[in-house]
Amino acid sequence: MTGPEETMTDPLVRLDGIHVRHKARSGGILRRDAVHALTDASLEVRRGEILGLVGESGCGKSTLARVVTGLQRPTEGRVSFKGRDLWEMPAAERRTRFGASVGVVFQDPSTALNPRLPVRRILRDPLDVHARGTRAWREERVEELLDLVGLPGHTLGALPGQLSGGQRQRVAVARALALEPELIVADEPTSALDVSVRAQILNLLVDLRARLGLAMVFISHDVQTVRYLADRIAVLYLGRVVEEGAAARVTGDSRHPYTEALLSATPSLLERPERIVLHGPVPSATNPPSGCPFRTRCWKADDACAAAFPPASTAPDGHRWHCVHPQPAAEDAAVPATRAG
Repeated sequence: MTGPEETMTDPLVRLDGIHVRHKARSGGILRRDAVHALTDASLEVRRGEILGLVGESGCGKSTLARVVTGLQRPTEGRVSFKGRDLWEMPAAERRTRFGASVGVVFQDPSTALNPRLPVRRILRDPLDVHARGTRAWREERVEELLDLVGLPGHTLGALPGQLSGGQRQRVAVARALALEPELIVADEPTSALDVSVRAQILNLLVDLRARLGLAMVFISHDVQTVRYLADRIAVLYLGRVVEEGAAARVTGDSRHPYTEALLSATPSLLERPERIVLHGPVPSATNPPSGCPFRTRCWKADDACAAAFPPASTAPDGHRWHCVHPQPAAEDAAVPATRAG
């Protein structure tokens, strides 16, 4: 049920102006620099949709995922869950109301699962901790979870080390579903798996979304995978969201040069024959460049790009990007975009 402060049309989770800065030692014991992990990031995760987060390693994808799941409190900004400020909730309410509504699937199942516990105990633990139902009901729920992810019953008695990588990741997905969450955050869930089983896990996630009506945040550096899976895509570069919109629009009519460069790395995806090779220094998160962070590697950069981070330009369909010199719109693009102040 929705509360009086929310409606079904509200986003499940909303991030407004999120900054995350870490302290890092540099140049000696007495000096500490700030690592700008996220800078002014704003996003929505809507009910029942898959939001894909893409970008190079170190761009802030995993930090953003930790903010969405409540594992990382932002330095600045507001995280809303069903219309309520997550970090203004009492800790107990945040743990029960929000914590049970979000499941997480980590990158490497071999380290995410306790190697000393059998699968039955791994799946039952969340139910025990949150005191769900009777003991008999919990046992039934464990068997139901196993069936949900397509594993045979005898798997319950196995230790994680006795399972294949794909089977371990299915167990991790089942554990994330134990408390019937409304949102699943999957952080590179197939990168540690053999190519032969990646498609199986991706298809499992798509099937679960359809069957259970889940919202999902799917994180990957692989644009092709995200395009296949996601309804919307957000592109991150050095802690900033530089482009966001419907998956077909972002991949088929990308406007930010960085998005175009990412897509060119997989030319078979959209028949881009020319690979865009980026030159120039990769900026540091402790000392990001002024203005657009991509300008040190961008072939379009000029003095205007160094002045300030560009405000968002937004198309009527919600596609938005931050760029002084965006890529030309596709021929079938609709009404010209407007620039936010």
